[in-house]
Formats: sequence, C-alpha cells, structure tokens
Amino acid sequence: MPNFSIPLSGLFATNTALSTISNNLANLNTTGYKDTSVNFQDMFYQLLGTNGALDQLQVGSGTSVSSIKTNFSGGSVQTTGVNTDIAVNGNGFFVVNNGTSSYYTRSGDFTRNSGGYLITTDGLKVMGYPALNGAINTNGGLTPIQLQDGMINPPSATTGISIQTNLSADAANGDTYNTNITIYDSLGASHVLNIAFTRSSSGWDYKATLPSAEITGATGTSATVATGSLAFDSSGKLTSTAPVAITVSNLADGAAKLSFNWNLANSAGQGLVTQVSGSSSTGSTSQDGYSSGTLTDFSINTDGTIVGAFTNGTKILGQIALAGFANLEGLTKLGNNHYAATIASGAPIVGAPGTGSLGGLTGSALELSNVDMSQEFSSLIIAERGFQANAKSVTTFDQIAQDTINLIR
Repeated sequence: MPNFSIPLSGLFATNTALSTISNNLANLNTTGYKDTSVNFQDMFYQLLGTNGALDQLQVGSGTSVSSIKTNFSGGSVQTTGVNTDIAVNGNGFFVVNNGTSSYYTRSGDFTRNSGGYLITTDGLKVMGYPALNGAINTNGGLTPIQLQDGMINPPSATTGISIQTNLSADAANGDTYNTNITIYDSLGASHVLNIAFTRSSSGWDYKATLPSAEITGATGTSATVATGSLAFDSSGKLTSTAPVAITVSNLADGAAKLSFNWNLANSAGQGLVTQVSGSSSTGSTSQDGYSSGTLTDFSINTDGTIVGAFTNGTKILGQIALAGFANLEGLTKLGNNHYAATIASGAPIVGAPGTGSLGGLTGSALELSNVDMSQEFSSLIIAERGFQANAKSVTTFDQIAQDTINLIR
C-alpha cells in the first residue's frame, strides 16, 4: 500500500513555504521588514535491505521544514523629511521599552507623545543616552529619549569677546573712537558694553563702560569696568596681544559676577586691533554668551546624536542607542515590527551607532522592506508546482488504494 504520509508531508511543508512567501509579499511596504525563506529537509529512511553489492535499499518518509531563515540585510533608505523618522544603515536594532521590558526593532517610523517622548507607533519609548549640558555619557544606563516642544536651553554668560577694529594712525591727540558689543550675564540679560579708544602720544587708551543703571551703586550715566592702553609697532600691529580680563560685579538684576576676556588676537595669534592710515572702524564683533532659548526643531546625526535647534543656538540633547546580537536568527518575532531577545540570540550588545559592529543612522528617513518582489514571485511559482505535485501524488495514491480494495470484490 502507498504511504500517504509522504505526499502529505510535502503538502504541509509546501503550504508553510506558500504562507511565508505570501507573508513577505503582504509586508512588501512594511517599514524595516526583513524577508524570510523556508528550507526543507528529507525525513528518516526505512532500510529495506541490501543488493548484491551490499548497497543499502532505503525508502524515504517525506519532507519537513528544516528552518525559516530571515534575511537581515538592509533595505533601501527613503528620505521622508520627517525629523522623527530614523533609518539604520548596517547592523543594529533600535531599543524600545514598554516600561518593564526592552524590545528591538528596525522600524524607525517614530513619533512623539504628549510628554515629548520619542515613541514607536504602538507607544513604546525609544531608548538612548542622555545629555547633560550638551555632553553625552554612554557609560550610564539607557533612558527614554525626550524632545519636548518648548524645551528651554538655559542662558550662558559671556566668557570671551573679540572686536576686529582699526584705529586710525592719522588721528590726533584728543581724538576718540567708540565701538559697542552686546554681552550676556548669568541670567541671560543683555548689556551693551561700550569701549572708547582715545588717541595718546604713545598709542591708544581704552575705557570700557556699562550704563550706570545696570550696576548697583554706580553713579553718573556710565560705570567704568576696565581701562588700559594699547601700543602698536611701526607696521600698525599690536605689540602685545595678551587678553584683557574684565570683571563686572554688583549687576542690578542680581546676576552672578560677570568675568570675561577681551581677546586681542585670533586663534592664529594675529592681532585683531590695528593702527593703520585711514578712518577708525570696526569690522566685526563676536562673543560667546547668549540668553535663554526654546526648542524649535531637532535633527539626528549619523552617530545618533540628537541636535536641538533653539532660538539661542544649538545643543546636543541625547543620543539614540542601537543593539546588536551574536545570533540574529535566535530573535523571536513579536509582530508590530518588534523582536525579543532569547537564549539563542544572546544578550543584546548595546552601544552608540557607528561603534563596534553597529551601523550608523540616517535622520528624516526610513528603511524600506528588503523583500524582492520578483524573487518572491519566482518562489511562489516553484512552491505552487511543489504543492500541485504532492497533491497529484495524493490523488494517485488514493486511486491505487481504491484499486487495491477492488481486488477482493
């Protein structure tokens, strides 16, 4: 009698292949989806005996699914222009958490909830490294990434100023040239610092002042905060470019003592104040202080750092983390684009993007499914032929069984 279990095993295995292929096609447009494929193996054999050459006579028992492999290669990256979208380039998974457990995903179509937390479409929080005063500590534990609209970037007091100025070599004793620069105190309040240059027989004297109303106890219209003189050589260059230290105490708004350097040279050591023929003029001024600002936008760099754009400048807000695994095939698929670690996958190796074997990130973009539609259609035809062949074996075996039963009628 024919063994019906043999073609039936082929039907079951091929049905699994058809289900897998159809699932791939169904997820053709699923963000970060990874293509899967089914592999078969033959089953145990029955030994019928041997022939004259002592070759074994064996009959197989059919087939079964040996493995369902996942292709973890990267999909194409599509720019979306949405700043909460992130794509992984290379190895690694985003780490997401539901409050009690961590899961892993390649789908970076994130959004923000009412608390400003970066979350997945089903509400899990995206994890990363926090930043303190713009510095990231990757040695600490992971925390949820928060990007709250209206986030405040605290003010920063001025610590250095630079003024590129030419003082006319044609000026006569008694001539004065004034220039202004805005500086900031620890509360973020702005103050206009005036520097008056007065021609002397040996060069130029300077006097830096602030409005008296801004300094407690000051009298008159202005309060002097620094005085000194500048000397130049025969080429109109400063003979000394040592920075001038300026300290302002007793600010009326209650801010801390303001201490900053007036830098007379640039980073290359070239003097910023000159004395050559022509009119006295100021080309540019710069200083490093700023008032408080609010978050208006953010972007994500290749290394996962999140750079916030504030009304008073930019600041690093945190860093997205990635996780790698020794055995990707050991991950459990949970649906919703999520994976869970298992004993087979090994513990997650968490780090910053671009470190170790972890890939980088692309902000405002998504990783597309890596399903190859033409390949899936080819596999679908092959699986269909396999199913039809096994079904034909079943009908043939059935006919043989009927013929055998009819022998005794």
